[in-house]
Amino acid sequence: MKSYWLKPDAGRTAIEFRDVPEPAPGPGQILLKMHAAGMNRGELIVGHAVKAGGPAKAAGGEGAGEVAKLGEGVTGFKTGDRVMGRCSGAFAEYSLMDAREALAVPKNLSWEEAACVPLVFMVVHDMLIAQGKLKAGEWLLVTGISSGVGVAALQTAKALGAKVIGTSGSQEKLEKLKSMGLDVGIRTRAADFAKTVLEVTGGKGANLVVNNVGGSVFAETIRALAYQGRHATIGYVDGVLHADLDIETLHTKRLTLFGVSNRLRTAEQRAVTVRGFAADVLPLIAAGRIKPVIDRVFPLGELPAAKTYMESNAQLGKIAVKIP
Repeated sequence: MKSYWLKPDAGRTAIEFRDVPEPAPGPGQILLKMHAAGMNRGELIVGHAVKAGGPAKAAGGEGAGEVAKLGEGVTGFKTGDRVMGRCSGAFAEYSLMDAREALAVPKNLSWEEAACVPLVFMVVHDMLIAQGKLKAGEWLLVTGISSGVGVAALQTAKALGAKVIGTSGSQEKLEKLKSMGLDVGIRTRAADFAKTVLEVTGGKGANLVVNNVGGSVFAETIRALAYQGRHATIGYVDGVLHADLDIETLHTKRLTLFGVSNRLRTAEQRAVTVRGFAADVLPLIAAGRIKPVIDRVFPLGELPAAKTYMESNAQLGKIAVKIP
């Protein structure tokens, strides 16, 4: 079968096409005939999905397709069911999925929309609801809000009744996001937004920050937090892994800092996230209150072009890959 793999190459990731055997599902697994997959920026960063100097890894972390085969012990699904979820090797004609990660695709979603739901919206559930405790009426600040996770965070926060501030280097993207409910857009890629955040929140600051960017804006996001504010670190696309921390501010404001990652979690811990998402966010998607935002769709054979497009920072929302 056709499959794409990621490998580290001179500090970056390279995409490699392979023709590999169709996998067979083991106990507790589902074999999906893939119809679409979602592309995620973190996967392209050495240190996130692939290790420097390490072996190649099957590319693609989320997707949607039809159940082709069920492994031993799998219940609740049958051959032909439309399923979406996080999985390994989604950029392929077939992919294996842990049955605990599998979710029935809502009837109102296309294959491409379904493929772009699992990873980003489960991350958003983790950082806004499970850990972030975002409430109606509170202020959320999202740096790099035009990313897939950023747009999903905006949509989910508005569905929860929160107010949202977002930063982006593109005024055009901010204007598009305002039509989706963005309350305040700050055009910047620099660490210079805390003053504006404090002004628009009446001097209080943001109750929750989602830092999509990394260490280059970390100190500024801390300055932008309100008393008893919460800070989620989701990624470091800037490549800056170290930053100063104002201990006095952390102490006096009683701040909570947390990371959002599945790298060290067990399969059961990941399954808990799936159940939380299914209870709290999936009904909003199924009801049409949240609709995945897809910027462009590329065919599987043009995956290298899709990677180049993502690295150009041109997209708003998600990039989907259609698998024939």
